[in-house]
Amino acid sequence: MSAPEQVTRLLDGVRRGDADARERLYDLVYEDLRRIARAHLRGRATGTLGTTAMVNEAYLRLAGAEERSWNDRVHFLSVASRAMRQILVDQARRKLAAKRGGGQTPLELDEGRVGEEPRVLEIVALDQALDRLKTLDERLARVVELRFFGGLSVEETASVLGVTDRTVKRDWRKARSVLHTWLGET
Repeated sequence: MSAPEQVTRLLDGVRRGDADARERLYDLVYEDLRRIARAHLRGRATGTLGTTAMVNEAYLRLAGAEERSWNDRVHFLSVASRAMRQILVDQARRKLAAKRGGGQTPLELDEGRVGEEPRVLEIVALDQALDRLKTLDERLARVVELRFFGGLSVEETASVLGVTDRTVKRDWRKARSVLHTWLGET
């Protein structure tokens, strides 16, 4: 893992527009970003999108973002994970637009499915349900995003969100229940 204090200093430099800090930040967090990308891609059929392409695309999105108010390494990696999720959703929507469905079955959001291959319709349906969940309870949506899309453990999710493992477990159960209900409706 990267040295948290060094990443924080570089993030400050990036906020000030220091191009050298942006390059050093990329070098410093590259392996962390690859780990997160592998978790997003694990078992998913992504066509030509590989780990390196996912990392590069996410980093380009982050580097080009207007808002660069990342607090620290954990916050930056959390935002990067969210960008990777959006890349997968965008790709799934493109595939869906090309295929127009195909009668796929609804998503099963179970503990055993973390990191398994969701089908194109499932990714889009889950993204829509997550947006709906975010309006109900933003932390529940973040737990699903980090656990399901990011492949983070309970402990890693708790660290990112600044809550206890017990809270993450409770939120995970609650979010799954709500999403099962909503996804079962579609």
